[in-house]
Amino acid sequence: MSARDLISGEADVDSQDEDESFDEETGEVRRRSNGVKDMNGHLEDSSEEDDDDDDEEAAAAVRKDFIVEDDEEPEERERRRRERKKRRREEREEEEAGLDEEDLDLIGEANPNFERQAPSQPKLKRLKRGHKEDRDGHRSRGIEDIFASDEEDETAFRNQRQSHRVDPRNLQDEFDDFIEDDFDDRDGAPDDDDADVARPAVRTYTGIKDAAGLDEAALEDMKEAFGEGDEYDWALSIQNQEDERDGVLDPDDPEAIAKGLELKDVFEPSQLAEKLLTDEDHEIRAADVPERYQLARAPYKDLVLTSEQFKEEGIWISDFLWLRKNIKPTLKEPFRKAVAKVLEFMVANEYEVPFIFQHRKDYLIHQEKVPVTPDHNDPGASDFVINAEKLLDQEDLWRIFDLDLKFRALIDKRNALSETYRKLQEITDFNDKVFETMLPAAVTMEELQDVQDYLHFQHASKLADLAALNASSATNGTHRRPGSGRALFDRIRNSNVYRLVQSFGITADAFAQNALKEGRRRYTEDPASHPEDLADQEDIMDPPEYSTGIQCLKAAKAMFAEEIALSPKMRKVMRVAFYQDGVIDCFRTEKGLRRIDEHHPYYSFKYLRNQQLTEFSDQPDLFLRMIRAEEEGLIEIKVRMQNEESFKKRLYTEIESDNYSEVAEAWNRERREVLDMALVKLNRMMARGVKENLKNECEDQVAKRCREEFGRRLDQAPYKPKGMILGTVPRVLAISNGAGSFGRDAICWAWVEEDGRVLENGKFTDFFLGDPDRGQEDSEDVRSFVKLVERRKPDVIGVSGFSADTRKLYKLLDDIIERKDLRGPTYEDDDSNDRSDKLDLVIVNDEVARLYQTSERARLEHPGFAPLTNYCVGLAKYLQSPIKEYAALGNDVTSITLDPAQAYVPREKISKNFETAMVDYVNLIGVEINVALSDPYTANLLPYVCGLGTRKAQQLMKVIRLNGGDLVNRAELIGDADQQRLGAVGGRVWANCASFLFIDYDSSEPESDFLDNSRIHPEDYDLARKMAADALELDEEDIDAEVNESGLSAVIRRLIREDQQYKVDDLILEEYAEQLETKNNLRKRATLETIRAEVQNPYEELRNNFTLLSSEEIFTMFTGETRESLYEGMVVPISIKKVGEDYLEARMDCGIEGTIPAIDISDRPDVQPRSLFQQFQTVQAKIRHINRKTLTATFIMRENEVRNPVKHNYDREPGDWDDEQERADKDSMKEKNDVSGRTQRVVKHPLFKPFNSAQAQEFLGSQARGDVVIRPSSKGIDHLAVTWKVSDNIYQHIDVLELDKSNQFSSGSTLTIGGKFKYSDLDELIVNHVKAMAKKVDEMMLHEKYQNGTKAETERWLSTYTEANPKRSVYAFCIDPKHPGYFFLNFKAGQHAQLQSWPVKIVPQAFELQRNMYPDMRALCNGFKLLFTNMQNGKRPGR
Repeated sequence: MSARDLISGEADVDSQDEDESFDEETGEVRRRSNGVKDMNGHLEDSSEEDDDDDDEEAAAAVRKDFIVEDDEEPEERERRRRERKKRRREEREEEEAGLDEEDLDLIGEANPNFERQAPSQPKLKRLKRGHKEDRDGHRSRGIEDIFASDEEDETAFRNQRQSHRVDPRNLQDEFDDFIEDDFDDRDGAPDDDDADVARPAVRTYTGIKDAAGLDEAALEDMKEAFGEGDEYDWALSIQNQEDERDGVLDPDDPEAIAKGLELKDVFEPSQLAEKLLTDEDHEIRAADVPERYQLARAPYKDLVLTSEQFKEEGIWISDFLWLRKNIKPTLKEPFRKAVAKVLEFMVANEYEVPFIFQHRKDYLIHQEKVPVTPDHNDPGASDFVINAEKLLDQEDLWRIFDLDLKFRALIDKRNALSETYRKLQEITDFNDKVFETMLPAAVTMEELQDVQDYLHFQHASKLADLAALNASSATNGTHRRPGSGRALFDRIRNSNVYRLVQSFGITADAFAQNALKEGRRRYTEDPASHPEDLADQEDIMDPPEYSTGIQCLKAAKAMFAEEIALSPKMRKVMRVAFYQDGVIDCFRTEKGLRRIDEHHPYYSFKYLRNQQLTEFSDQPDLFLRMIRAEEEGLIEIKVRMQNEESFKKRLYTEIESDNYSEVAEAWNRERREVLDMALVKLNRMMARGVKENLKNECEDQVAKRCREEFGRRLDQAPYKPKGMILGTVPRVLAISNGAGSFGRDAICWAWVEEDGRVLENGKFTDFFLGDPDRGQEDSEDVRSFVKLVERRKPDVIGVSGFSADTRKLYKLLDDIIERKDLRGPTYEDDDSNDRSDKLDLVIVNDEVARLYQTSERARLEHPGFAPLTNYCVGLAKYLQSPIKEYAALGNDVTSITLDPAQAYVPREKISKNFETAMVDYVNLIGVEINVALSDPYTANLLPYVCGLGTRKAQQLMKVIRLNGGDLVNRAELIGDADQQRLGAVGGRVWANCASFLFIDYDSSEPESDFLDNSRIHPEDYDLARKMAADALELDEEDIDAEVNESGLSAVIRRLIREDQQYKVDDLILEEYAEQLETKNNLRKRATLETIRAEVQNPYEELRNNFTLLSSEEIFTMFTGETRESLYEGMVVPISIKKVGEDYLEARMDCGIEGTIPAIDISDRPDVQPRSLFQQFQTVQAKIRHINRKTLTATFIMRENEVRNPVKHNYDREPGDWDDEQERADKDSMKEKNDVSGRTQRVVKHPLFKPFNSAQAQEFLGSQARGDVVIRPSSKGIDHLAVTWKVSDNIYQHIDVLELDKSNQFSSGSTLTIGGKFKYSDLDELIVNHVKAMAKKVDEMMLHEKYQNGTKAETERWLSTYTEANPKRSVYAFCIDPKHPGYFFLNFKAGQHAQLQSWPVKIVPQAFELQRNMYPDMRALCNGFKLLFTNMQNGKRPGR
């Protein structure tokens, strides 16, 4: 038997003979399995345990042949197998089982006779309370305890474990360990000799047989499902050995002093980083500093600002913000003080933005007393009023936080340059006035870079000496290895030629100072000789390199030009000029000439000219699209000064001498040439910098727009049921037809209670409303729907879907509600009368539900649900709490598109802005901490709480549970050593988060405090108690008596008990605020107002009402189109649905349906539509009208109309568009088309589009992977082109040759691809060729060895893996974006082996590797290993 036979047999073990086929969207079972059941419903096992052992031996043979030379005899192996079986049987009979309820449920499914005791409390409560804790007391979780993740999926953990096993055996070949990963562990378990290192792949739950009454077969099934639980016993045993030493080390035993086992000894760095268990993560958890501050300031954690630098920072930030604020000039000084105070809060006190905005609001407002004319009719009236002006809002606070980071980077770089300069002075006695002047004056990173470039240019030789003395690290990262250009200029500076540079009569710095208009003007002095004569002098020439006057003059001019170009002051002059007078021109490339036609989205700037930089501030998306087009090679963006010649002439006057002589004129001519040389370099440098800065600014603006839109989505309370207060969670019935055709495909629904439980779900397959006038009854599903509504009494019905057909579903539901008079729950109106209103029906924003339906989260929460049912669950939960749904998405939230230009902004910027918006609104609504302990959706909000983050939120939850569970008051968060209560957070973090974590008030609990259920910070509790006492009109003795009897919160308790909260409205807070500011220097006016509001209504819902979608938003959600992408007068392809006698019914790709009357079908009214068109034919039509509410349209198909689509009318100023170039390009393209004489083909197929390759790619851009477009081919009328989407931004174009054509316009009866594949029609080609390849692409990209990154990223991953596992070999697949239809197989045979890559080609029904075909991924992986093994054996004979 060959090695290939063994591997093929191994791959066949996993054949799924008992699998079921079901509809992926609705979950409907189509075909039952072939499994055989006995009378009790058990699945009969067709193989005994001995057969399994035979499989183990077969798998062991594979390992023997390809991995290890195992000398063990068969008899020994059989003995070991019997011992293993005996040991496992004894373990099952001896130990007590601790299965959780879900495990017992699964056992019950396999054994219907199995009974277990009913739970003592509802299942939902058990789930919320954390069933894993119940389980922990009975079974060992192994290494999962280290991760401490109650939500972690056990299956995913097992797969992760299998993917990273370590094989300690002596390998024959360094690449043999590749083979191990791709075999099922059940079929090839390792021998016990390997068990001490190779981690077992299964776990066992022991002791179940006696406890549950299960037979041996059922126990084996359970073991197969749940494993054996000893995967990491090898690691734990090592740790136990370390613990048993009790700290006593034997100095003579090297192993005794070995380091104890740590997580990094068991897991890979990538795994620890993913679980946030690295050393850095532990440091973040332990530090009493807000997590977001630690992460953001990590690059500058060793930087300490001096008091002078801190003052400078306040001025620097306030000056930056002042330009963007619309505030009265008289408030500039108060504004500067407010910024300085906010910085103090952030830096010195380490308060986060939500804390400052909520509890230091008085420092963000400027108040002043304005005298008023006394009112003689009101003697008690005040003689002044208080004007309050808001200086900073919450967005400004985040901006200050970002600017603080930028300033720290600025100071860090400035300190590094200063330190380098100081060390240069230590080794050489010199001073550079330019450096010493410009370094402290640099206020941007660009200006600092100018100073650094100047330092490296002027003192390159000194820096080289410094590097030689102290190594490159002595320059704090500012030293760069000088290039050849720098070395050349350094030689000129040290040669006699530099005297010629000095003869120009003015230094570069002096000239730049003149141009900058700073200080006294520096005049240029002329030498006595002509430039050529002076260059020919012997004391100037420096043979052999500069042996002629021409060489010397050329070198001197180059040196002087370089000095000007590297002058920090001159760069400042140029930068100011570019930002003031810079304009942008757009030039199409040759590629862009062909690709960008009038319908292309880039056509709006194809010939754009003379655009001021300020014009892009109002349309940042335009510039970002230009940048994207430039990256695609379609255009070139050029930045220039608008009045460059006049600017240059002005500079000439600053460098020329004022003398009038032949010598002076000759020198001025040389000076102008030098300046021209310098300006070429400066222009290129400034253009690059301006373009990069403008790009960043536009990205920031788009990210800000996305943040604002995301904030509007977060600023929604749950959908408000009729008669309930804002914030009440509704009971929801969600229903959807998904992407199905209304009336034909199934409709799924889900009923979700207000606590989030999905109590009921189902589907309707025959859903139509009857017509009583025609004697037509309602369908059975409609009657079931009515009964469901009457039984469940939902507060609202939510409906949504993926297509325009959902509008029909909405209309039908509305008709049912109206005709059947379906009403919502009864509630009490303002007159205390019971009433009920018509049941609410709303179309729900489905952007979260679309991501949820196929997510891992949905699979874990509802494992038996179809994707469309999960989609309905997502709709319902969105109605119940939008903010929780967005928080549950985690990093996937950036997948939601909130702005058309969002795709042009780096994901990191979008994610950062989304996070700050989430932080704002989570802290606005607060988090009930005790609910978060049991509800994972509430717990998802904790990382966004002020002071916390992902790590600190995990730590907080863990410590609270260790302390016993629910909190009674906020003080328990910081712990109590006397009560042996651990601190969940440190004092500084507690100060940040305390007021945003609230605890429900329980009047029966003595330690419970009403203020802990409010937005009032504990630092202001005394103020709140004082206000309560004043409202109750209690004197000091009364207060003391209450406090002595019932504690500090006694007065508040009495106020609540007596329901007297309204009395705080009678308090005059202005006088109290003045006393606090005068006596205690505390500004608390806004805080007192917050206390007044919170005492009366703690944590009142401050968000807006749930926002219903507008007609425009519904149109975009159902069709994917906007007003810019689909408009009246546009020519689009339509598919004919029905051909009538005098009309056509058609449908667009986006789902919009419409009609074409006979008068608009053809220019020949005498011709019947049926003679011209047929059903499913794709034709071009012009949109006459779009009804965006009903999602319908009317079309025109007359030829004269279709040939004249409406063109975009751009509002351009004269000179903004190069009309001449546009006309020339159109004429050129027309000539090329006339020469080619191509005829536009129309193929009768719904997937045919009259597109070129670029249009096909653009069309498929928003489609799913595997979608297809058939289009005309440029190769002639006997060819067709098929474009299909391989992956995002990757498209394969297939050339199809048509044979056996009846005429030149018909399709061929035989279609061939590459001379290898033949098909009879397009449908067969799409199914058996394109879809077959798409299926292989899906199989590849879903394989565990596939990496989503680029080839470079995959190779980095391989290198990191082998560095962490030096003796291991590893391989991975990634896509080849440059060759659609190909993948890379990257591999590395050990730590020191070379990275290698082989191409894998996707062909129908197979993968092609090295000219070998493999039917599936397992065969491909095994085939690769054989190929490599054979290659290795060929290189090393005898192996």
